[in-house]
This record gives sequence, structure tokens and C-alpha cells, in this order.
Amino acid sequence: MIIPKNSHLLNREFSFLDKLLYYVIIIIRNTIVVKLKNRFMFKGKKILITGGTGSLGIALTRRLLATEVDIIRIYSRNESKQISMTQEIDDSRLRFLIGDVRDKPRLTRAMEDIDIVIHASALKHVPIVEYNAFESIKTNIIGSQNVVDCCLDENIETAICISTDKAVSPFNTYGATKLLMEKLFISANSYVNRLDHKTKFSAVRYGNVLGSSNSVIPKFIEQIRNGKNISITDPEMTRFTITMNNAIDLIFYAVENSMGGEIFIPKLHAYKVGTLADAIIEIEDSSPKIDRIPVRSGEKFHEFLISVDEIRNTYENDDVYVILDKDMHSLTFSKWSDIKKANLGSYSSDKVKLLEKEELKTLITKELSI
Repeated sequence: MIIPKNSHLLNREFSFLDKLLYYVIIIIRNTIVVKLKNRFMFKGKKILITGGTGSLGIALTRRLLATEVDIIRIYSRNESKQISMTQEIDDSRLRFLIGDVRDKPRLTRAMEDIDIVIHASALKHVPIVEYNAFESIKTNIIGSQNVVDCCLDENIETAICISTDKAVSPFNTYGATKLLMEKLFISANSYVNRLDHKTKFSAVRYGNVLGSSNSVIPKFIEQIRNGKNISITDPEMTRFTITMNNAIDLIFYAVENSMGGEIFIPKLHAYKVGTLADAIIEIEDSSPKIDRIPVRSGEKFHEFLISVDEIRNTYENDDVYVILDKDMHSLTFSKWSDIKKANLGSYSSDKVKLLEKEELKTLITKELSI
């Protein structure tokens, strides 16, 4: 069989099976290409992950260890989580450093001889952050500026900060601190002398990671298994969702493509909280009642990944949206000269495709191995 070119796929001389086989071959080829690219992209690189003992840090570490990375340094303040991680992952390329992003001298030492920094450290649980606002400022804002300063001092190649949909038009303290973290990273490119400092600062921004620690799915499952009712603020509330692997894919994409100053945003689906609860109830084969509780302090009804004002500076390709600041240096714009302007009216969790119950059941069962 001759494999048709894209422009000929609709030609009637090719059967449905021919076309199906063609697409399968393309998918397999692309998967192999991506895996090989990821493997060699980090060859010989030394990487620091702040907040590396969190859900994202552990998953990211596993993915990086599947490449030819030289060293991964895990920087976190949680001793017990570091011990647990050493027991789960046995690899001589892994190093553990106790430290806080608030502690600039310790952070500077941790970054010695590092090539890439992934900044995932944050106080992130909305109700707790609401009532401990200044502690959040010290970690999420001052700590992020410490990361920026240390990256410049140590001449790091690339620094990527991990942001959230809650940073868009923030309604709560957590979102406000993450917005300022983004601003610190993006603005760092403006005062970098490229002759003296090579660091490229960019951000990735995405929604709720499916099944991450202390998120809604583990909470619902725990309530059901403990014989409790499921507590929901409003079943019509919507949330973006992304799998852990897709979140890491976005980080890899940012590391590979960053020229400095970009915010990388994935193209995501969303769900209604009530639909999610129904899906988990059926997965658990249970019949708990659903209790309506008041909306938590700082909680939004729908989330946004790109604000109305950001849309004018947003571009897209098949996989991602990229926000490009108009004041960024010419090298960044030359990198993205072929990308098209995004055709967006709004990018909120109630305006994208909402996953149905069966779709959520399939996704949750696959990703969380329930």
C-alpha cells in the first residue's frame, strides 16, 4: 500500500482502512520522535526543581530520569517527603537538598553549576493561603524573586516557573501571588544584559492537574471510602483539567522553545464539578449523598487561562497558546515569527469543551489507575 500525502487523504481511491493506517503510522512516528527528542534534549544537563517533592516534582523527576539528564537536584523544605522520595526513586543522578526559596544564600548554593531551573515551589491551597496571606507573599513572591536573582547570579540557561489559571484576573490571594510570580519572571528578561547573562525566563500556566495531592478527586474518593457524603459548593461550577503527563509535556515544550518572556498555555478541556462527582461515584460503585456547602473563601465559579486583555498578545500553534509581551526583545519575536495570532474570544472553563461523565470516568481510571 502507498501511504498517501496529507493533501490526498480525502481522495476516494484510498479506503477507510488505508486512511486509518496512515493516521496510526503518523501517531506512532510522532510519539517516537517526541520521546527521542525529550531523551536527548536534556543530555548532560543539570536541573534544579524547587518544590521538587510535590506531586508535580515527583512525576517530573521520573520523566527526566528517563532522559540522558546528568543531575537532578530536588530542593524542598519537607524532610519526610524527601525521605519518601528517595525510597520510591533509586537513581544515582538524584540529589536532595533541604532548603526554602525564602533562603537566598541556600538557594544560591543549590544552583551552583545548574543549567535549567524548574520553579514549582509554592504555597497553593486557596483557603489556607487566604488566611495566611503574608506567608504566601514570602514564599510565592519574595521566594520567586530570590529564584530570579539566583538564576542571574549563577548564569542559568533557562528558568521556567509553574503558574496556574488562578493567576488570571485573580480573585484570591493565591492567584494574586502567582500573577506576581509570572510578572517577576517575565520582567526579568527586560533587565538582562544578554552579553553578561544568558538566562531565559518563561512561565507555563495550566489548570488543575488531574488527581494531584489534596485536589478535588482524591478528596471525593477519600470521602466515599470513609463512608461520608460528598461535599460540593455548586455542581455547575467548572474547572479546567490537565493530566500530569500533559503538564510535564508543556514544561518540556517551554524548556525547548523558550527565548525568554513567553507564557505557555495548553489547549485544555474542562468539567462541571457535579459531573466529576457523578463519575467518581460510579467508579467507586457507591451511592453517597451530595452535601451542598458554602463557596470557599477566594473560590471562583469559572476559571480563566487567558484574560480578555491578554488575548491581543496571544498566539497559537496546534498544541499551545503563547502569550508574547510586546516589549520583549527582538530575538524572542524572531523565534515566533511564523506563529499565528490566536482566534479567541474568551478562554474560560465554561467556554471550552466540557467533558461528559463517561469521558471523565475513562480519563480518571486511566490516569489514576483506579
